[in-house]
Amino acid sequence: GLAARRIAADILEGVLLRRRPLDDELEQRSAAPDVATLALRDRALVRTLVATVLRRLGTLRHLLAQWLKLPAGAPRVETALLLGAAQILWLEVPDHAAVDLAVRLVQADRRVARYAGLVNAVLRRVTREGTQLLSTVDSATLDTPQWLLARWENNYGTTTARAIAVANSHEPALDLTVKNNPEHWASVLGGRVLPTGSVRAIVHGPISQLPGYADGAWWVQDAAAALPAKLLGDVRGLAVADLCAA
Repeated sequence: GLAARRIAADILEGVLLRRRPLDDELEQRSAAPDVATLALRDRALVRTLVATVLRRLGTLRHLLAQWLKLPAGAPRVETALLLGAAQILWLEVPDHAAVDLAVRLVQADRRVARYAGLVNAVLRRVTREGTQLLSTVDSATLDTPQWLLARWENNYGTTTARAIAVANSHEPALDLTVKNNPEHWASVLGGRVLPTGSVRAIVHGPISQLPGYADGAWWVQDAAAALPAKLLGDVRGLAVADLCAA
């Protein structure tokens, strides 16, 4: 798992230090040899690691600041701590593995290898105290830029603005249109059937590896985009003008 963490660290530093858009970083790295040789599961892990850290960045930095002042000129130390803490607090990675891989990530960089003990100590503290400390902070506010939260409050009100901030802290769901038996596929994919008949699920890993994908039993389609087909019914043989009139 070290290769995936190293690539995730490089992408994070591109976003946080060089201010590059995440999509640009992902696109550029996707063609690199070290990414091309990764298994599909590890490529998905890279994206999950990066997205989780960026989604929870304010909270992560707040928590880490309770235990240390980051050394100047050592960005890989913060990156390793962010990745390690994100895995401990929100991802299904064993604590010992998250700590060990973060330490190895720092050890692999001779410029910051001397901080390996520091990374180990801080992340072990995260495993012991992180969840409790997390329950005492307002993550929705910490993870949302103040200017953006203020704009939401101005346009939608405080309650709705906070609901948007909370929703942004979670991995977005994926809507699927199934050929038949949506209840079955909702059960298989760990999702739920929407009133419109679409299946909404939180999907981890490559979509192409999920049950039913190769057989064409379902396809990715936003629930709203699936509505016209359900409302219009069988449109075979109808002209575009007829559809517009409908």
